[in-house]
Amino acid sequence: MNQMILIQKNNENETSNGPFTIKNLMTSSDETVGSLTQIQSSKDVPQPREKWVSKYDFLMSIIGFAVDLANVWRFPYICFKNGGGAFLIPYFAMLVFGAVPLFYMELILGQFHQKGAIGIWKICPLFQGVGVAQNMISFIVALYYNVINGWCFYFLFKSFTYSLPWMTCHPNISTSHCINMEDYLMKNYSRNSSGAVNYSISSLEYFERVVLQVHKSSGIGDLGLPRWELVSCTLGVFVILYITIRRGIKSSGKVVYVTVLLPYVLLIVLLINGLMLPGAKNGIVRFITPNFSILAHTEVWIEAAVQIFYSVGAGFGVHLAYASYNRLNNKCFRDCVATVIVNSGTSLLAGFVVFSYLGYISYLLKDDIDNVVTHGPSLVFQIYPFAIATIRGSSFWSIMFFLLLINLGLDSAMGGIESVVTGLHDVIPIHWKIIKRRDVLSLIVLIFAFLGSIPVVTNGGIYVFTLLDRHAAGTSLLFGALMQAIGVAWFYGLNQFCSDCKQMLGYSPSIFWRICWKFLAPSFILAIVICSTVSMTRLSYPFGCFHPELNMKEYEFPSWSVIIGWGISLSSMIMIPIFAIWNWIHYKNFYKAITPIWEQDQKFERYKRKRLAHWISMGPCDVWPLKEFQQIMYRKKTEMINETTSSSDNICVDERAL
Repeated sequence: MNQMILIQKNNENETSNGPFTIKNLMTSSDETVGSLTQIQSSKDVPQPREKWVSKYDFLMSIIGFAVDLANVWRFPYICFKNGGGAFLIPYFAMLVFGAVPLFYMELILGQFHQKGAIGIWKICPLFQGVGVAQNMISFIVALYYNVINGWCFYFLFKSFTYSLPWMTCHPNISTSHCINMEDYLMKNYSRNSSGAVNYSISSLEYFERVVLQVHKSSGIGDLGLPRWELVSCTLGVFVILYITIRRGIKSSGKVVYVTVLLPYVLLIVLLINGLMLPGAKNGIVRFITPNFSILAHTEVWIEAAVQIFYSVGAGFGVHLAYASYNRLNNKCFRDCVATVIVNSGTSLLAGFVVFSYLGYISYLLKDDIDNVVTHGPSLVFQIYPFAIATIRGSSFWSIMFFLLLINLGLDSAMGGIESVVTGLHDVIPIHWKIIKRRDVLSLIVLIFAFLGSIPVVTNGGIYVFTLLDRHAAGTSLLFGALMQAIGVAWFYGLNQFCSDCKQMLGYSPSIFWRICWKFLAPSFILAIVICSTVSMTRLSYPFGCFHPELNMKEYEFPSWSVIIGWGISLSSMIMIPIFAIWNWIHYKNFYKAITPIWEQDQKFERYKRKRLAHWISMGPCDVWPLKEFQQIMYRKKTEMINETTSSSDNICVDERAL
């Protein structure tokens, strides 16, 4: 309460009509938006929102969510394919002008309004569907992302042996062309009549034929039965998530110290070992060698934008949820900058680790590194295990590698589930006491997520995984982030948003942030949406090895499955217009539907959104160059007034001056 009084005292001369006055805090702090607003009885007493025990708990949590598996299995490949070291130019350009402003915006919103992705839109009920869409995206991603963690646990358990299981072929499962790792390294394999090598390495077959058993499924229309080993491992992941988040940030805030810091120890250990392998130097040199000519291609800039956008993690509602548990005086800009630096640094570190081992594989295969480089599941479950199996103490290095992946995956998984739980918790009525309990609500969300992940652990689950990976958080995520930027910068208004920031942090955002929020970031996202949609290629899954039962090197998805994929994308995007129409009807007035709920009874505040000044405003004139422009206009106005004074007064002034 003292903190609230202090905020009001320090801002008693402000013109902002934000929610953080004593009167508004007492009357509307737990009010939800639009149609989700519930009438509370006098017996219902809102519980104070829990806070991070330490500011470092929050920092570790957002770093843990931002740094995930994509830093290991996607960034190195994208960087290598798009000009090596030259790729860092568009990468950091898109980072500064697009991703960071949106990230910073989410931290300010969540921290000031103390709400998750859905409840935050009390600032503009018309855009409530944005929060619903973001929570739906986070939930759908949880259906397949946690299966990756399940695969990692499977490989981790199999690593506790003297001889790794993917070093040898498996009877009745492996193909007739399968050769053991030892035979391969000794060149003990045959060639066909054309002179081509006729073999399939056991490590490449292990993931698809032993773990997934994809050869028992003819396609996405024939998924087959769930693999009980993968079901068990995935269930274990969800159990860990429940234990971690059931008590809220008090428990998850401590777990992240392990899941965030341990991967860096493991990365450094793996890098040191990789640098001592033959061919590692060549791999790293190929990774960082710049090719500036490729920057002339538009695709490179699109790849950079998409990579950094997904890497930072804006648009999932996770940063909103985490920031909503901050204290109001937390320096969120510092956390934003620290997270971005750590995230980009981790991507570069992971690139050195990955390419040291890819260079080693290139040395073993006597092949160009271009033919070895890959990304996604193929990299971490087929190529990397192959490299590890050839190293002395392979079991130890395998354990280290999959522990690294598990810790990276669990951080992001916790963030995604926390976003959904926080979003629902904010809008569930207080008198639904049982469901509103954190442990019960977390259990319900995780049970449904686990049941939804069952199709991904079937024989044909890799097809479902590929479909969801393409459509669950692709165009829909970008569209949601675009609507969020427009809703805040244009409808809520930079004048109000900057006043909120000044009231909370004591200073107003600079002109750079305002231009990014108002123009650059929305334009940046819109360009990505259009270009990525237009340039979208056909959906397929390339097999890591040849399967005689399927008689194909690549599975092409049928048209009906692509339609289902777009249906998954639209299922979240459609929430935005649906809730916009619903709230427009609910408030019976467009301008009332775009007015913050704490201003609904203030006619002047509602009508000010009819004025052009609200829509073109760049915020209060309290920063350069707006402040200087205001001073110039004031001086000109003063000069005009002085020119209207009588000539006799001017003569008197001149005489006195002489």
